[in-house]
Amino acid sequence: MVTDPIADFLTRVRNAQMAGHRIVEIPASNLKKRITEILYDQGYILKYKFEEDNKQGVIKIALKYDAHTKQPVIRSLERVSRPGLRQYSRPADFKRVMNGLGIAIVSTSKGVMTDKQAKLQNVGGEVLCYIC
Repeated sequence: MVTDPIADFLTRVRNAQMAGHRIVEIPASNLKKRITEILYDQGYILKYKFEEDNKQGVIKIALKYDAHTKQPVIRSLERVSRPGLRQYSRPADFKRVMNGLGIAIVSTSKGVMTDKQAKLQNVGGEVLCYIC
């Protein structure tokens, strides 16, 4: 049993990139689906596909690599808020990720979104992770 599914999601993506895999499979949940959609919208992954099975379903993510250097597009995945220590932030207090080049994924009362979207809607929430 996984006690922190978001950390498991990030670790699976990180390990697949370090091993040079093109596709990674992750057990699905609504939160993981939304994080995957954000990664796709921000250009960090090539494609994704939600597949249903008899249990909870699977997310298949096609990882994105630089065409010339073969380096992964995602340089770092960092879990911020953990089950043992939750990190909440107001819109004005969001930390800039990699001097504005990265994103923070925030769980708000209006859903899971990036820090920039949360600032525009003026909502704060739990900072789940930083991606750059």
